[in-house]
Order: sequence, then structure tokens, then C-alpha cells
Amino acid sequence: MNLNFYRRSKTVDTQVSTVAFYNLENFFDTKDDPHALDDDFTPDGKKAWTPKRFRHKVKKLSKTIRRIGDDVSTQPPVLVGLAEVENRGVIERLLETKFLNQVNYGIAHFDSPDERGIDTALLYNRDVFQLLHQERVPVYLTDEYGDRDYTRDILYVNGMWGEDLIHLFVNHWPSRRAGVEETEEKRLHAAETVLRQINALEQKESDPYIVVMGDFNDGPESPSIRLLDESISLINPFQQVKKSGQGSAFFKGKWSLFDQILLSPAFFQGQSEGPAFRDASVYSPRFLTQYKGRFKGSPFRTYGGPKYRGGYSDHFPVYVALKRKKSRL
Repeated sequence: MNLNFYRRSKTVDTQVSTVAFYNLENFFDTKDDPHALDDDFTPDGKKAWTPKRFRHKVKKLSKTIRRIGDDVSTQPPVLVGLAEVENRGVIERLLETKFLNQVNYGIAHFDSPDERGIDTALLYNRDVFQLLHQERVPVYLTDEYGDRDYTRDILYVNGMWGEDLIHLFVNHWPSRRAGVEETEEKRLHAAETVLRQINALEQKESDPYIVVMGDFNDGPESPSIRLLDESISLINPFQQVKKSGQGSAFFKGKWSLFDQILLSPAFFQGQSEGPAFRDASVYSPRFLTQYKGRFKGSPFRTYGGPKYRGGYSDHFPVYVALKRKKSRL
């Protein structure tokens, strides 16, 4: 489908709503969890992760979440997928801040079996979105010895946005740390897990509204993402975002766009009165960037290696803007 048909200007519109995703870069509390590899993120750990540093990060992240998509919408995102959160408690701290305590956000979250103790989650505006169901979808991987290789669960949520049932999958797929080719099969397996879930939905519903978002650790051109967007079930507007030169993370001198939001065809049907795709973008205002130096313009991160930099995250948020044919938002 040619996405150039859709208007991509950054004009604020009171009838536009946004759906976002944000990798929060190791959003740990300062307590040692004996069941997770979080020792570095404690006051006595390698990162010297103190309560003061945690409070600074809470303030920065909540400010960012409140403003995602403010270049196109007058309201905070209706839905925000999150990655790299340690537990429900750190998310609750975000919602207590002055930036978010006036937004009626609810939390969908489960603890994952990930060895580092990081999970995915979803914020949803209860004034707009009625949560009906949430569950975790395990991604079963094995190592070279045939033992279980634990990774983040996929979070599945469904609920009513106005009169429309929306299905969401929040992902954080296995990293490339051990090598791109060496870990590719793991991400392909995660993609297959998502597709099985979507195929099951399509057996029950005709033309469902489906959102698949996350840090996929693969770009739009990667085999795992192509497996999703070359299916009949999903369209990836971030293909065009990548072609426009935008990236969500900067590593070893190169931009990547691992953070993406894919949508089912229902969002692109002009005759629909439900939420319709309008725009997709990386949210990268100046306050989220490094102001100077050789990394100028890249995400202002919390840590650069072992060094504390005091920034927000090593990822920019991404979002899609949606608008109804009839003003029911």
C-alpha cells in the first residue's frame, strides 16, 4: 500500500489522537531483586543508581510521555507501550508526577521471566480506552544446549476505543548483543509468535483493529519485520519513516529504527468511521537530544557505557497519529 497518500504534515489537530511506544532505557528502581540481574542498578552497584538519579529519570520520562506527539495532537497519547521497565512500581511513580497525575492512565503489566528483570507494559487513558483483557504471551526460546532461554514476554491487551475493539501487542524482542546473524532466529521466532496470535484473532473477527508495537531490535528491512508486514495482516508505516531518514536510536555512529508501530489494514480503510491512520513519526524534540559534541542530535541517554549522563533514554519515542472520519474521539 502506498502510504504517501496520507498527509504527513506536522499540524496540531484537536481531533487527532496518538498511540506511542517508548523504550525507557533500564528503568529500574534502586532495590536489589534477588531473582533478577539488576545488581548494577543499585546504589552500591556499578552504575551507582541512587534514589536521586532515579527521581531525576522519573521526572524526565514522565515529562516526555506527556508530550509525545504534541507536534500533531493537543492531547497526551491515548495508548503508550513501554519497554525496559523493571516492575509495576516504577510505572506507578511515573503516574504520580505533575506531568501525568492529571491524565487518567491505567497500567497493563506482567512480570516477565527475562533474566535482567525487565518487562513490557502499556499505559492506557481510561477516559478514552476501556480495558477488557490483558495477558502475557511467552516467547519460547532455547539455547545451544536445548535449555530454555528466557526473554521478555509479549504483552497482549484488548479493549474498547469508542465503539471499536482494539487489539494491541507490546514487544521487546531479543537483542543483537551476541551478533545480528547469531540472534536472528530468536527474533524470527518472536515474529512467528505474534503472527500466530493474529491468525487466531482473524479466525474470530472480520477485519480487526490490530496494533503491534515495540522495540524489535530489527529495522523495517529485517527478515523478522518483513515476516510481519508482508503478511496480509499488518502494514508498517515506519518503512516510509525509515526512508525519510529518521531513526530512534544511535549506536556506533549509525542510526537505527528498531522502534516501530505496525497496524492492521482496518486503520487504512478510508470508508471506516473508526480510527484511521494519518501519520507516523519519531518524536525527537531538542530537549530529548544531546545538545553538543560528537553525539549531537542523538538521544540524550541516562548512561553512556558506565558513565552517568543524566539524560532520558537511549531511544526516542515513536508514535502514530489517528483520526476518525466522524469526530468520536
